Amino acid sequence: MGLRVLVCPDKFKGSLTAAEVCEAIARGWRRGRPEDVLELLPVSDGGDGFGDVARRLVGARSRFLRTVDAAGRPLRVRWWWEGRTRLGIVESAGIIGLALLPRGRFHPFEMDTTGLGRALGVVARRGARCVLIGLGGSATNDGGFGLARALGWRFLDARGGELTRWTELVRLVRVVPPPGRWPWRRVQAAVDVSNPLLGPRGATRVYGPQKGLRPEDFALAERCLRRLADVMEEWTGRSLACVPGAGAAGGLGFGLMAFAGAELISGFGWVARKAGLERKLRRADLVLTGEGALDRSSLMGKAVGEIARICRRQGKPCLAFAGRFQPWPRHHVWFERVYALVDAVSETTAMRRAAEVLERLATRAATQWADAAAG
Repeated sequence: MGLRVLVCPDKFKGSLTAAEVCEAIARGWRRGRPEDVLELLPVSDGGDGFGDVARRLVGARSRFLRTVDAAGRPLRVRWWWEGRTRLGIVESAGIIGLALLPRGRFHPFEMDTTGLGRALGVVARRGARCVLIGLGGSATNDGGFGLARALGWRFLDARGGELTRWTELVRLVRVVPPPGRWPWRRVQAAVDVSNPLLGPRGATRVYGPQKGLRPEDFALAERCLRRLADVMEEWTGRSLACVPGAGAAGGLGFGLMAFAGAELISGFGWVARKAGLERKLRRADLVLTGEGALDRSSLMGKAVGEIARICRRQGKPCLAFAGRFQPWPRHHVWFERVYALVDAVSETTAMRRAAEVLERLATRAATQWADAAAG
């Protein structure tokens, strides 16, 4: 008798979207266990690929707009529109993403979130009442400074001079908001981390190095973001820098709260609610999930970790697929077994032929699961 199998992976960053991972796992699994009934559900936690997953869940249509990337270069980007609720969906990684830039060509001090601010303005002018923004994969560390300026905020020093680069924020004395009200009713920022803006767990020290910040850059970056947070706290009366997720995407979580009135939400939580994930998991006999890099941090708000957590609570077996897997003590408590592409082929082959290798691994997993069940 066949099993009811829920296939619910995240993307394999740099090689496969979540939907492509779903299809590859399903093809391989069906080869090993054709009698099983598979349900495919691509998931995301708010990082790269969130927009595509979100549009599938709400039936949004693709649209395009022109803006600039993190380095200020012209860019044509996709966004998504759901007309019934007037929802616009934007993905920060597709606008100010690190993957869009030549490696090492631009320093984070030269980059900002202007492009995302312009995109937010365009989406609002095209009629969006609610804007949902997936945060993650950004090249920036400006605390939303560029986004704010694109929305009409002005940042002034003691002489009334306007600051135009985020590294000048050490001289910030006063902010001037744009005239009028925001053209949207609600902005939600979907995050996949809980880091604050500042300190040892903040945006600069935790995520800055992967964007190109060197240890000698940390002091200036932290002083700039701290000054921005202090001035905004004086202006609003609210301490936003400590809100979990404020440090997401180089402080963009903070910036969207401070300058666009955004609400920070769990990206995975939003996907899980829209998809009815807990109900689907209860119906399943077996769950297959995965992501590009699986390690201990996957349990800290990432989609794969949250799925494993629900499976454990419901007593459902969960298998994981990954590009790379770094074992940690008691990982077997969360996953019955982990299948990693780089354990089967070289890292280069795993990136170039990810779908093919993943399909083979899924067939192997299905066969092993059948043998274990029979034994």
